[in-house]
Amino acid sequence: MKNNGRPEFKRIMIKLSGEALMGDQGFGIEPEMIKYVAAEVAAVHEMGIQVSVVVGGGNIFRGIAGSSAGMDRSAADNMGMLATVINSLALSDAMEKKGIATRVQSAISMNEIAEPFIRRKAERHLEKGRAVIFAAGTGNPYFTTDTAAVLRAQEIHAEILFKATQVDGVYDMDPAIHKEAAFIKRISYMEVLEQQLHVMDMTAISLAMDNDLPLHVFNLHTKGNIARAVCGEAIGTRIYNN
Repeated sequence: MKNNGRPEFKRIMIKLSGEALMGDQGFGIEPEMIKYVAAEVAAVHEMGIQVSVVVGGGNIFRGIAGSSAGMDRSAADNMGMLATVINSLALSDAMEKKGIATRVQSAISMNEIAEPFIRRKAERHLEKGRAVIFAAGTGNPYFTTDTAAVLRAQEIHAEILFKATQVDGVYDMDPAIHKEAAFIKRISYMEVLEQQLHVMDMTAISLAMDNDLPLHVFNLHTKGNIARAVCGEAIGTRIYNN
């Protein structure tokens, strides 16, 4: 590892897809997968890094899918945001069982089960060594959890956004469809926009670019990858400003 395995960052944001939590079962939360994810995040937290997380809700409900099926987009997105709360609570529980103090902060008020999102309070939790999981996206329809991850990363002054995905990084085309897809090691945000690569939605990419937030994309399913990325090992794809 670069720097003899020492972390390069003090405060990070990790974006997890909801689909990552369902394992092979096709829907919902697979218990062994949530334990695995919690262990991967715990390994980074144990390095002394201040860790924040945003989890998607696609394993339970995707607002855009509901909208395409004829549901009102605002109603569908609200359902999707509530799905992220379920995932956030599950991840929080799994991380607590690993000995990590966590706090779930929700963009939608539900005080009985989660704190409201308060930026200064989130930063204080991180400073005290607690992991913070941001739930319910931005609290607004029409915005994805990718955009929420970039927004929260900026608000808490995270140094980098790590996106843990189902593939090894960024390709010039979908590798699941095109066998000839070429892996991209480093790329600028502008090139991602120009080539319309499906790393994150365009709003999230533009927001990260405008605020000079580095993004590192890698495969969640390779054990130890989050720790490797944090320590600067050459895995996945790094996206940056020119």
